[in-house]
Amino acid sequence: MTTELLAPLDLAFWHLESADHPMHLGALAVFTAAPGAAPGEGVPELLATRAAAVPRLRMRVRDVLLPVGGAAWAVDKDFDVHRHVRVLPLPAGDFAAQAELLAGELMERPLERGVPPWEMYVLTPADPGPGAAPEGGRRFAVLVKMHHALADGMRAVAIGAGVFDQIADVRAAGERRARPVPPRSWLPGPWQAAGLARGRLEDLRRALGIGASVVRASRFDPRGVAALTAGSSGTRQLATAVLDLTDVQLVRRAAGGSANDVLLATVAGALRRWMLERGEPLPAAPPRALVPVSRRRPDSPPGSANELSAYLLGLPVAEADARARLDAVRGAMDRNKSEGPARGAGAFALLADALPPLAHRLGAPLAGSAARVLFDILVTSVPLPRSTLSLGGCPLRALYPMAPLARGQSLAIALSSYGGRVYVGLVADGKAVPDLARLARGMNEELDELLRIAP
Repeated sequence: MTTELLAPLDLAFWHLESADHPMHLGALAVFTAAPGAAPGEGVPELLATRAAAVPRLRMRVRDVLLPVGGAAWAVDKDFDVHRHVRVLPLPAGDFAAQAELLAGELMERPLERGVPPWEMYVLTPADPGPGAAPEGGRRFAVLVKMHHALADGMRAVAIGAGVFDQIADVRAAGERRARPVPPRSWLPGPWQAAGLARGRLEDLRRALGIGASVVRASRFDPRGVAALTAGSSGTRQLATAVLDLTDVQLVRRAAGGSANDVLLATVAGALRRWMLERGEPLPAAPPRALVPVSRRRPDSPPGSANELSAYLLGLPVAEADARARLDAVRGAMDRNKSEGPARGAGAFALLADALPPLAHRLGAPLAGSAARVLFDILVTSVPLPRSTLSLGGCPLRALYPMAPLARGQSLAIALSSYGGRVYVGLVADGKAVPDLARLARGMNEELDELLRIAP
């Protein structure tokens, strides 16, 4: 893979990071050990071999002289995959609870700079001891951390999927057949200059339109919703939930809209239950969720940059009726879709394309603090392959995605569908949301409530 400049949005993610606000995505994958094998046996070596074969995972970020403030992806000549793949035994106790606790602690730590920005941890269970259920002692987990500059959610799945049995061989065969790609010049030729100038004018016109939408949508009271905004403690906590995809589809067929509408309404209802149980006043203005939308084409190459926009969605937590909450979410998402992902205040990520690299480097602190003015919570869906997956013959049983927290915010929710289930990963500031498990339970309670509208 040749050296390439970071795209503007990737550069923004790279510079937005701080010690208290690491900008990496994560996933906690749970497997069942193969018969006769100890949990996690041989997995670190297999992960190391397969990860080292993914070209993107051998790239690091380095500064460049031109453009000023820019950075580039370059092959790490000293790449050592064993710096990135590690084994950690879990303490004694419930496997799922211990895995969540350790995963939350590991998500607190920013990725090391100067090397390829990703890590994998194999989490092995403690000896279950006499009388323990065999299944409980046969599970192990893999935690993956990948910097948002390296990939958005869809691309992270495409890169990370290369470690699974079903994809590793296909990927290797495809790379053997692939033709070399000639290096791209960072400077345009004379024949490109006029086209680039026209493109920049069009980008500027579009940016002004999005900027006006952002200003109109901004709240000039930066406090946001009290339950969802907090000064960062630098700590992270993970909680998980599992929803039945069949139940989600039953609600969708009964009420109309999309499965994603049902999931967003489930988030709204879970937040309402959580706030009421906490004794929090329900906000007069609905808390706003940022719902990322990929602009990536399915056939885009693995090395391409982040291509994200987003919708802004008011979550109707003050509405007491579950069906009315779903109808409100569906109507708002229909309006978002009619405008499209390149219009409206939620498309502020596209403004990155109109800014020079130096602006990203110098303006990152201001941009990071601006998130709470626009939205209160991130809710993202991460697509997974539909096929059954395994690692070294160990079947994948669950995969919980994790999203980074914006500065000043205390909660992010990510959802992925796999094997007839929807796996929900909730990441929160550990001190601001110590009762995150209660919110996770609310997801199941709200879906049960929505099922009452289904025939």
